[in-house]
Amino acid sequence: MIDVSPSVHSSGRLAQDQQRTSNHGWRADDVLALFELSFADLLYHAQFVHRQHFDANAVQLSTLLSVKTGGCPEDCAYCPQSAHYDTGIKAEKLVALEAVLDAAKLAKQNGATRFCMGAAWRSPKPRQLERVAAMIREVKALGLETCVTLGMLEDGQAQQLKEAGLDYYNHNLDAAPDFYGHIITTRCYQDRLDTLGRVRDAGLKVCCGGIVGLGESRRQRAALIAQLASLDPYPESVPINNLVKVEGTPLANNESIDPLEFVRSIAVARITMPRAMVRLSAGRERMDDALQALCFLAGANSIFFGEKLLTTGNPQARGDLELLERLGIRTVGQA
Repeated sequence: MIDVSPSVHSSGRLAQDQQRTSNHGWRADDVLALFELSFADLLYHAQFVHRQHFDANAVQLSTLLSVKTGGCPEDCAYCPQSAHYDTGIKAEKLVALEAVLDAAKLAKQNGATRFCMGAAWRSPKPRQLERVAAMIREVKALGLETCVTLGMLEDGQAQQLKEAGLDYYNHNLDAAPDFYGHIITTRCYQDRLDTLGRVRDAGLKVCCGGIVGLGESRRQRAALIAQLASLDPYPESVPINNLVKVEGTPLANNESIDPLEFVRSIAVARITMPRAMVRLSAGRERMDDALQALCFLAGANSIFFGEKLLTTGNPQARGDLELLERLGIRTVGQA
């Protein structure tokens, strides 16, 4: 049992947890012990850690644009963009640079500080990468942080993106190693780790998280977070996605995760990766205001906002900003 009394927070168990984090020594059993704390103790612990490293009343805003939608050859069981499933999403071409810049300008106008671009590829081809590099350069020139998710990278591709001005590369682990094969068969876990290694070697920041509600056990959720927290170093940005069930995908009829279990996942990510931006990502559009408020209390300090998150709905920017105002939460960069 993890003791979360104030005296222990000051000098005991919390210090041990921080030392474990710095040594990249989180095991699944360690993380599971956090999940099994009482809800109040877990949130207390997460808030304590969060306030050591961040302004507890500030949230960073990111916007994600799908620059190439549909037709992906991967068979990720949750994904409506997979060519393996009939979800009504058709393969589209890479969008024009001008459309990307229009979306980036609007995102900045609405308060976003990071602009993310996603393409439904297994791995980008050289010509495709050149076009994305041009997008990165132009978006960067607007004064926004840049992030892309393009699938697996080969040797030299991460460096090419770095030279274009990329700040973050997103490549999620999605699930725990022992559950991953139930969700994806067209690439292996090591493929993902190899891409993350290339991203790190190029000097890029890593955006890497996972999805909860895939049908995994609590222990497997703990194993996913342990895997993320044990990356050396752990990701600077950690999106926690709540499965969006899309008709036509194998997971369309999955049982939804308990909302409080989702909050626990946010809190545990905060404790195990104390300096990371923990982001509410896919699935947020189905959360009511009270649940989102609990997620912020648990240590989430970044959200995707705007009209679309890849191909699933996301709350409109005005509603997001109104909620943050009601909670007394500032956006990063706001006085």
